[in-house]
Amino acid sequence: MTRHVPIWLAAGPARMASSGFPRLTEDLDADVAVIGGGISGLTTALLCKQDGARVVVLERGAVAGGASGFTTAKASALQQTKLAQIRSLHGDEATAAYARVSLEAIAWMERTVQERAIDCAWERLPDVTYAASEDEVDAVRRTADAARAAGLEVELLDADVPVPLPFAVRAAVRLGGQAQFHPVRYLHALAALIPGEDCHVFEQSAVVRVHEGSPCTATTDDGHTVTAGAVVVCTNYPLLDRGLFFARTEAVRSYLVAARLNDGGALPGSMAISAGEPTRSIRPYVDEHGERWVLVGGEGHTTGADEASTARYEALECFAREHFDVAEISYRWSTQDGAPLDKLPYAGPYHPRARGLYVNAGHQKWGMTNGTVGAHVVADLIAGRDTPYAKLLDPNRVTVRAAPQLARAQLRVGTHLLGDRLAPAEASSSDDVPVGEARVVRAGLGKVGVHRDDAGRLHAVSLRCTHLGCLTHWNDAERSWDCPCHGSRFDPDGNVLAGPAVAPLQRRDPPR
Repeated sequence: MTRHVPIWLAAGPARMASSGFPRLTEDLDADVAVIGGGISGLTTALLCKQDGARVVVLERGAVAGGASGFTTAKASALQQTKLAQIRSLHGDEATAAYARVSLEAIAWMERTVQERAIDCAWERLPDVTYAASEDEVDAVRRTADAARAAGLEVELLDADVPVPLPFAVRAAVRLGGQAQFHPVRYLHALAALIPGEDCHVFEQSAVVRVHEGSPCTATTDDGHTVTAGAVVVCTNYPLLDRGLFFARTEAVRSYLVAARLNDGGALPGSMAISAGEPTRSIRPYVDEHGERWVLVGGEGHTTGADEASTARYEALECFAREHFDVAEISYRWSTQDGAPLDKLPYAGPYHPRARGLYVNAGHQKWGMTNGTVGAHVVADLIAGRDTPYAKLLDPNRVTVRAAPQLARAQLRVGTHLLGDRLAPAEASSSDDVPVGEARVVRAGLGKVGVHRDDAGRLHAVSLRCTHLGCLTHWNDAERSWDCPCHGSRFDPDGNVLAGPAVAPLQRRDPPR
């Protein structure tokens, strides 16, 4: 039976309740408070501790139980067609800096793995961006040109040069010496290095309010406060509106399946990803028992879109079975990323007048490198050191060439704000909601979201997102209520699964 859980979290539930760290139960003082227990937050916290700071990490759920535990865990400077996109928006100098700092992040991660003897299946492999059709060849060539201009030693492969994949491609660009690993083992090892010397990691400690100044404070949903000289927001999507990141960042979802191969089934010789849509991302994995796996990802869309259905998984499963000797599809899961519209992540002061408030976010599906890069930038800024990448990743930059993307995104938000309110209800009564599904049900002059679980129980909530008031849509693939405007997600009872929302949806009585 296929489990709806990442292969990295196969020993436990998809959203771990705890990985062994306590809940914050008292007020604390610190030098640095870090919000988020994924790769961004843990790397930031570890670097600040190494600088001698007293650090507190506050995680809503469990360490590595969010986006960082749902990744493919590729660490690459090639990053599909990202370099070509950055070049078109920011120029050659910025592209070269981005490529260089990505390689530096991989090297730092490898040193950490080796020096700390972290057992996380770290492996150096080539990374390939390939053209699945003739329409994608130009994108591959532009990526190769951008990579070469950035100083990367890439190879441009065509039909006459073998590509280490079990299917024919029209062209490909290959970068050697990139890396893949087991993200949860890596992050648990980083988290274990933080406690001690007045440093702490807390789970089940969701931050709902931040005050910046001298000092800053971060307050959890239980009312406990960490007072610190600096607060770093390292959540998947920045949870505070004062930086206006919600207007400059799209929340996007993507899907993955893990296919166990038959004995003798060949693993791909590299990590790979297609240059166009629908995306097909591939990486091999050999687990601790010697079982061989291929992870296939793709089928992405903006969060809250009506395309969120189980058909996404089925398409990935068909692709895996078509091209690999699959014994079974054992795991499937989806993930969410914040994608800045100008294609560069955010690392630095939260807003132009920030006083002790920083952000490390917006990693656009390449969080293993970008989260590590951002951690170094923010740690340097907190310590008062010069950092060559602060300008490149400045969260308050203005990218004129990204204006059309920004306008399209805001048009989409405005369409949902008005159009979803005018749309008719899908059912007139909760009795019309089938088992395992959800409907927007009429309730007087308004509408309510109603889900009937597999046991027949009804769960009813207000559709109004507690972030900025957009109406949430049902995600049939994940059984959640997702905001199409800014990416907040809620479970069938309205509890927050992902921000920027920090408050749950209001519960309602099922309309009859």
